[in-house]
Amino acid sequence: MERVEQHACFGGMQEVWKHRSEALGCEMKFAVYLPPQAGRGQLPVLYWLSGLTCSEQNFIVKTGAQRYAAEHGVILVAPDTSPRGEEVADDPSWDLGQGAGFYVNATQEPWSRHYRMYDYVVDELPQVIERNFPASDRRAVSGHSMGGHGALIVALKNPGRYRSVSAFSPIVAPSQVPWGRKAFAAYLGDDRQAWRQWDAAALIAQAQERLPLLIDQGEADEFMMQQLWPELLRTACEAAGHPIDLRMQPGYDHSYYFIASFIGEHVAYHAAAMRD
Repeated sequence: MERVEQHACFGGMQEVWKHRSEALGCEMKFAVYLPPQAGRGQLPVLYWLSGLTCSEQNFIVKTGAQRYAAEHGVILVAPDTSPRGEEVADDPSWDLGQGAGFYVNATQEPWSRHYRMYDYVVDELPQVIERNFPASDRRAVSGHSMGGHGALIVALKNPGRYRSVSAFSPIVAPSQVPWGRKAFAAYLGDDRQAWRQWDAAALIAQAQERLPLLIDQGEADEFMMQQLWPELLRTACEAAGHPIDLRMQPGYDHSYYFIASFIGEHVAYHAAAMRD
């Protein structure tokens, strides 16, 4: 691994590292915030998954989440949103290819060679973090939009792996909306039944753990009615008896202004869940 950035921040250190990913077959970057408590022993980790077109930079620059991580003694980890590099398949559109990994394991060419973001986020990245930083195995996961979809599916598909999960403006039913249908057709092929294994609204019915879902959704979000459909997840949770706290926030849109307004509450929520 190589550290490529380091900045003092709220008494701790905001760093960016690059490493060779075996799961993705390329070099990857991730951001890690080490709060001031990091010198005193192992700390819990909140993994953040960003949305379409984002990298590891958006969350660490725009949310101010480090302030709350320092307050609660939580390590923040934010990976890139897809494999990167000249050897990695891409698409001219912004909602497919590099910057748009959708946190699935692709099965179709040319994507299957590198696009295994699910394996990277669930298995490889936590191993890297827990091996190289003062991180415990107390994990939580959150994310925004495409990353909110990612946070929900990795928690639902891995009972016992995360202490808590939350999301901002998640794509809750990607197999039913344009962004998700485009990505899933490319990465997973035409079998729509296979898509359901990567769809939070579909996974709720078979969830083996009743991990509560905390979701904030802006009522002024320009993508809500076409791409996000939060009520589909609420309906699925009610049918399955799965706990959900879907908070509709008046006046807020899809931007990082929205995330910055409520990220402190989410960090506190996860910190409480990860306490021994």
